[in-house]
Amino acid sequence: MASKENNLSSLYAELYKQGQNQEYERALKTANRILSLSQEDESALHCKVVSFIQLSKFNEALQIINKYPKLLPKLEFEKAYCLYRLNQVSEAYKIIENIQNPSLKIKELKAQILYRLEMYEDCFAMYREIIKNSNDEYEDERETNLAAVCVHLAMSDSNIDTPVLREDTYELMYNSACQIIGSINGDKTNLTKAEKKLRTAEKTCKDSLEDDGATEEEIEDELAIIRVQLGYCLQLQGREKEAQALYIAALKKRPDDISLVAVASNNVVTLNKDQNVFDSKKRMKSATQDGLEHKLTSKQRKSIAYNQCVLAYYTNQGEQCQSLCKNLIKEYPDMLINGVTVQAVQLAREGKSKEAVKLLDQYAKGENYLPIKLACVQLLLGNEEKEDAIKVLEGLNETEKSLPGIVSTLVTLHMANNDRAKASAVLKNAVNYYKKNKESTGSLGKLWRQAADFHLRGGEVTVAAASLEELLAANPSDTKTLAQLIAAYAQFNPTKAQALSKRLPSISDLTELADVDALESSNWIIGMKVVKKKVEPSPGWLPRHERSGFRKKRDRRNRDAAMKGTQGAATGASDQFDITKMSTSKPSPNPRQTPTVETSGPRQQQRKVQQKKKKKGGKW
Repeated sequence: MASKENNLSSLYAELYKQGQNQEYERALKTANRILSLSQEDESALHCKVVSFIQLSKFNEALQIINKYPKLLPKLEFEKAYCLYRLNQVSEAYKIIENIQNPSLKIKELKAQILYRLEMYEDCFAMYREIIKNSNDEYEDERETNLAAVCVHLAMSDSNIDTPVLREDTYELMYNSACQIIGSINGDKTNLTKAEKKLRTAEKTCKDSLEDDGATEEEIEDELAIIRVQLGYCLQLQGREKEAQALYIAALKKRPDDISLVAVASNNVVTLNKDQNVFDSKKRMKSATQDGLEHKLTSKQRKSIAYNQCVLAYYTNQGEQCQSLCKNLIKEYPDMLINGVTVQAVQLAREGKSKEAVKLLDQYAKGENYLPIKLACVQLLLGNEEKEDAIKVLEGLNETEKSLPGIVSTLVTLHMANNDRAKASAVLKNAVNYYKKNKESTGSLGKLWRQAADFHLRGGEVTVAAASLEELLAANPSDTKTLAQLIAAYAQFNPTKAQALSKRLPSISDLTELADVDALESSNWIIGMKVVKKKVEPSPGWLPRHERSGFRKKRDRRNRDAAMKGTQGAATGASDQFDITKMSTSKPSPNPRQTPTVETSGPRQQQRKVQQKKKKKGGKW
């Protein structure tokens, strides 16, 4: 008995020494010798679990914990950590959430789990608590992680007021740039700021790692993440060639980080668009390789999945395109319109426009109703089915039919059918709608302008005058409208035109600020001889395409190019519904890749080159 106790005491001393020296393989053998003398020895089992964790053998560690349930109260952290590292994050969260009075290391693991579950607001609160109540050598890593969370909060339009963090390490500087990019919504001024931060982070990273004695390969691995994010920033600014060069250069280095490879490859695909499809297919394989489901955020996975659908369309892989779109909709319900639209366009390309419209109509409900109906119109117009397109637009409710872009489209289509009465009725109904409901003075003003231009071109000066009167009443200082109204009155009520002309500014007022020297040097002063070469006279000085004798050659590649609608009625978001601003290529609409995916984006504590520190996993 005494001999056994002596042996155990000696083995425990040996085990402790091996743990201190981080000799985990030897520690496992020593723990097994202890267990051969004392089965189910809790201390030996605990040390064995920790050794497996330190050797990244998480399944083996988990098997021991599950085999001996009595160990669980003391090994809750270890079990949750193993599950987390095995990508069973939800199961890890269930364990960690139920731990009472959690220690600092448990809170840190919980913060990491919350980050992986994309519960960013809870993660933010957890890191704030940890940073507030800790003071050790991990301060930089924690603040870097907090900065990473702030990036995602910025991208999700969270109401949380995020703090201004330090930028004295390249990781913090990088995350600061990512936060700017995530919250800019296309503001190029801020993109320039983000670019500057990324370039500074790149230099700081290189200098810092060189000082730490890192190898060239290790330095390049760290720089690759910054450079790909810089490429994304440049791509958002429209500097596509520079962006592509950065992506390609990073990929040529063959980085170990498969998430970085996936993102850079996807972004190259978006730059290729419908060109260089062979290269895009190769890149897309890298963007969809196994194991990425645990490395990319849901937003990144969603973007790549959609781009995969679009690439299948570009490469004329009809069946694959349909299958990928169905999977996209199933996995990401918020991508329903995107997926269904690509499906419909693919069907239209195969000459199945009726089937495409039928497919779209199935999803024309709720907030998706109007976008899908407009997609139907585009498909029908792409196949020259104008009457069906008109029926879809006229089937919209009164509010939707009165949107400036839709009004413009209907007017254009009716005029293409030489039905001026219906075109005029569309304008009249829309104006009456806004007058009755008093919903948007801006939209009403656009419609008055549209109606005035429409009737002036048609020679209906009295009707045009009524519209111009409304415009002038809304903005009495609008000289252009005043002049148009005087010109209109001059044709049917000279007395009123004469009276109204008194409101025009005097010649001296108009010329007071004129630059005489600039005017004298202008081309117009050369004389009518030059002007005649530039502008061919025609009745009423109408543009050539609007003359009665003009006959445009039929071109199947651009069949609807002659359809000219009223101008200036749709601006901003409504432009996409204005047929005068829509592409006439067939089929339409044409699916496009989503905006590029940012890189692994926010950086968490993954610095590869640093002084050796104790690894987490448990205590001896």
